[in-house]
Amino acid sequence: MSIQAINVRNQFKGKVREIIRGDVVSEVDVETPWGIVTSVITTRSVDDLGLTIGSDVVALVKSTEVSIAKL
Repeated sequence: MSIQAINVRNQFKGKVREIIRGDVVSEVDVETPWGIVTSVITTRSVDDLGLTIGSDVVALVKSTEVSIAKL
């Protein structure tokens, strides 16, 4: 499954491997078939998405940004 409503060509489906929580931002490591993709997103977004270790996600890569979408 891919997210088609977003104009991003580089979509990597994977599972959350690690979350390093901070007060404002958190680091989310996503294990994909091509390796680990790391995203730094707000801790509020981690909570709003309900991300936990093992969550199925899509890492959306564009330029210098990596976004996370929960499946």
